[in-house]
Amino acid sequence: MTQIPHPDSPGTTVNCAVITVSDTRTSENDTSGQLIQQLLGEAGHTLAAYRILKDEPVEIREQLKLLCASADLDALIFNGGTGIAPRDTTYDAIASLLEKTLPGFGEVFRWLSYEEIGSRAIASRAIAGVYRSKLVFSLPGSSKAVKLAMEKLILPEVVHLVKQLRK
Repeated sequence: MTQIPHPDSPGTTVNCAVITVSDTRTSENDTSGQLIQQLLGEAGHTLAAYRILKDEPVEIREQLKLLCASADLDALIFNGGTGIAPRDTTYDAIASLLEKTLPGFGEVFRWLSYEEIGSRAIASRAIAGVYRSKLVFSLPGSSKAVKLAMEKLILPEVVHLVKQLRK
């Protein structure tokens, strides 16, 4: 049983952006982006922005910078482009900008993934950190991976992490 070390204040809303990185997804077939939005809404958080980007590092970095300039935004959740295929550039684009990283996010995500899918979990380059006082999460594009990361890691901790950044 997972224990939460400290309860968060009820009713705290986090303003989030959801960014899907894919050369093939559209708003109609972006099941992972839709799942993130659904889970955020069910948890009482707000969707401040939703984008679908091609897996182009320049475009990913530009959107990260643009969205992080918004005072209303607390967290960005990217999905897609975290593998090792030549077109998987999300990790590289985001990691190069993060001012602080949360290594435990990727480590625990891969451990949880390993429990579900076995050794293929090592190919995931999921990452999290901080850029311009905003939380940034980057997840694989599969809906199973998104569900795992959202339910086991992001939703249980996002309020606490945002409060830490607001201090």
